[in-house]
Amino acid sequence: MRSRYSAYVRHDADYLLRTWHATTRPPALSLDEPAGARTIWLGLDVLRAADTGPDRAEVEFRARYRVGGGSAVRMQEHSRFVREDGQWFYLDAV
Repeated sequence: MRSRYSAYVRHDADYLLRTWHATTRPPALSLDEPAGARTIWLGLDVLRAADTGPDRAEVEFRARYRVGGGSAVRMQEHSRFVREDGQWFYLDAV
């Protein structure tokens, strides 16, 4: 989860796609932002992480960000991950 958050901070769409499971991955991902609407990531808190079975895990997190000069926004997500051949992949959010 932390590496995917860092990829959003760095606008590294290639990494995000590489770590997204093939069954749920979009064909493309654009992190381009309109002028004046730059996203500034302010932090990540992992609230809960749990193994949910062999090669499966779930992470609940809260991320904070600001768009342009706007107020800070807090998003919370419960993400599911699956491990294949030793590598973790983001599956989806529930």
